[in-house]
Amino acid sequence: MKHKTFIIGFLLTLCLAGCQSGQLQVVSLKVEMQENPQGMSTPSPRFSWQITSPGVDLRQQSYRIQVASSEEDLKKEKNLLWDSGIASGDESILIPYKGGKLSSGKAYYWRVKVATNQGETAWSAINHWSTALLDSTDWRAKWIGQDTMSNPGETNKGNTRLAARYLRKPFRAEKKVERAVLYISGLGAYEAYLNGKRVSDDVLAPTVSWYPEKVYYNVYDVTPLIGKGDNLLGVKLGNGRYFGMRESPTMIFGLPRLLAQLNIEYADGSTDTIVSDESWRVTSKGPIVANNEFDGEEYDARLELPDWNTAKYDDTEWLQADIMEAPGGKLTAQPNPNITVQDEITPVHITRLSDGRFILDMGQNMVGWLGVNLKGKQGQPVTMRFAETLNADSTLYMANLRSAKVTDVYIPAKDGAFRWEPSFVFHGFRFVEIAGLGEQPSLSDFTGKVIYDRMQTTGRFETSNELINQLFKNAYWGIRSNYRGMPTDCPQRDERQGWLGDRVTGCFGEAFVFDNALLYAKWLQDIEDSQSPEGDISDVSPRYWTIYDKDVTWPAAYFYAAKMLWRQYGDMEPVKRHYASMKRFLEHIQQVSMQDYILTKDTYGDWCMPPESQELIHSQDPSRKTAGAILSTTMYYSLLNLMQEFAGITGNQADIAGYKELAAKIKDAYNQRFFNTDSALYDNNTVTANILSLRLGLVPEGYEQKVFENIVRKTEVDFDGHVSTGVLGIQHLMRGLTEYGRVDLAYKIATNETYPSWGYMINKGATTIWELWNGDTADPAMNSGNHVMLLGDLLIWYYEDLAGIKNAPGSIAYKQLLM
Repeated sequence: MKHKTFIIGFLLTLCLAGCQSGQLQVVSLKVEMQENPQGMSTPSPRFSWQITSPGVDLRQQSYRIQVASSEEDLKKEKNLLWDSGIASGDESILIPYKGGKLSSGKAYYWRVKVATNQGETAWSAINHWSTALLDSTDWRAKWIGQDTMSNPGETNKGNTRLAARYLRKPFRAEKKVERAVLYISGLGAYEAYLNGKRVSDDVLAPTVSWYPEKVYYNVYDVTPLIGKGDNLLGVKLGNGRYFGMRESPTMIFGLPRLLAQLNIEYADGSTDTIVSDESWRVTSKGPIVANNEFDGEEYDARLELPDWNTAKYDDTEWLQADIMEAPGGKLTAQPNPNITVQDEITPVHITRLSDGRFILDMGQNMVGWLGVNLKGKQGQPVTMRFAETLNADSTLYMANLRSAKVTDVYIPAKDGAFRWEPSFVFHGFRFVEIAGLGEQPSLSDFTGKVIYDRMQTTGRFETSNELINQLFKNAYWGIRSNYRGMPTDCPQRDERQGWLGDRVTGCFGEAFVFDNALLYAKWLQDIEDSQSPEGDISDVSPRYWTIYDKDVTWPAAYFYAAKMLWRQYGDMEPVKRHYASMKRFLEHIQQVSMQDYILTKDTYGDWCMPPESQELIHSQDPSRKTAGAILSTTMYYSLLNLMQEFAGITGNQADIAGYKELAAKIKDAYNQRFFNTDSALYDNNTVTANILSLRLGLVPEGYEQKVFENIVRKTEVDFDGHVSTGVLGIQHLMRGLTEYGRVDLAYKIATNETYPSWGYMINKGATTIWELWNGDTADPAMNSGNHVMLLGDLLIWYYEDLAGIKNAPGSIAYKQLLM
């Protein structure tokens, strides 16, 4: 097959939609990849921008950045903290600040203008950012909470139910407020209010972390919410991942706790600080009587506390707040955006069952919760249970949720209408069972609140093939369903963990669809925080399930996600930051898992390959299974090659020779043990064994085409043009077929509608991606309806091969496109 190749030199980051702009201008200003962010902890934040123009062939030739501590100073160009001067070059992403030292808790203002081959822009609009509390001595607040359990059903057992905590602090502001900033962390999750108003639309904040190593706090400018005179800072505390309220293996770190500091600057230059301490009041006798991510939220409106978050409420019946022990991890400004309600959907159908329950169909497998506007009777619970699919009798199919109860309960305080949505829970669902209603509800009584990390959708995909389009839509919903401060495996059952193996190459495909750089950069820190003292990397991170297997295939995501951030976004800081811990992991694995240059340990195999029987989860046929030593050795070899690249860009050139020498020895030993030179196949000739060896560079020179022919023969003849690989093989299948000239076979796999295929899932009603190729028939013990690991390299193939948009060889962040 002949290919026409076009190299287009992109000397700046272009806003494609901006090509319609009527003037040359700088737009989309960002600091650390965020627009006007609050609470930056880096001493040298990085600036990015885009350029719009009515013309084409636009090239940046130079830029000039100015930074000041006030908008007025910036406009007048006086007291500048940094003026870059005219800096020649085409760089427009992640330009580091090189000015004076930044102060803690302050706001800064910046602008940029550029010169191009089409002329010079005016100064951009002025944007801003603020710094976090940069030194531990800046904190005056104490961790507080309620260190007792006294509500019905609460015991000292780890899996006890636990009510939300309500905390409040009155204060006075006698003068005009110039600026007020709230620094806050509430574990496991919080909602903060000033004078009855939410300080943010963030939900389930702060982001999750491995609490013994890292505790994140958020920063909010709350200036407009403070009035002269009496004010009230109120906080609701939920359990989140800090108090799991579950049986093992879900961890419990302790009772919920709050750290809050409100720094106020007055117009006359004076300041005031409101901190969490023993002067606060607390109660757990509020309406949220139980909350748990996996089991649901129970809300008793009869226990509501009207105006509790305003200054007029009388809290004399409340308790004095307890001083709580600090969580242990380093208190750190959160680097990634929180979760928010990003979308809302309306149900498409309601079915009334014979016993009076109602089944609500949202029309889409989603993640979030249900907002309701219903009528109830005083004291009669309205119960909502959530599921992904239905049984044949139209009741909820709950078996695949395992022990998760996924039940929300609302108890009305009086007869009549009520509006409600939960605060500290989310569900993965398409269908909702509602019990306790006296009359038929209407579709408009319900709203599906879709939640995931705040980020832009940056990619769309549409073709003339409706199956291809629907598969993209399923992938889109599945990916955003699993972004919650970490990329998770599933959102619905009693798991919901950050499994590394699901994202080894998946992170690259996701980066075409979402602006997910900050999420993945934060997750890399979770992985390092979860690393064992010996250097092993947990298969789950944050390690709420601690699984150190001395394996390679799952921890490889640590390396590949760092490469994704470098190649897709031009951000090499994660590579620099994590190089040492990556090196430590490779050395540890070499010591404990390598024998005669073969990696011997493998835990999961080629996970979730299509079994020969559609009732099974895993294949029982040895001829279909790929040897663990092949999986681990090929992956370790690829990591050594990655580390040669990483060593080069981090200034560790002295390490390159060692990685290269070890990789050569592994390649030689691997081929001696597994490669049949007569038949040009690896081991038992699975597609996975051959495709990994081929794409990861272990095939001896001159044998590449023959190995590829075995892949094609196995796929076309033995599996009738269908997928035969599991999670590891599918990461390379679509690109491997295309790179060696069989894009037609890749397209057939992408558009198949019979088992096993993505089209089969769609024809069976899936609106996301299943965990198993046979998700409609397999054992419910492991059968999520909303996983993304089986996407493999499909989305990469969509964009790079179907659409023909990819980084040119050696190009970073699409500075050059290969089309």
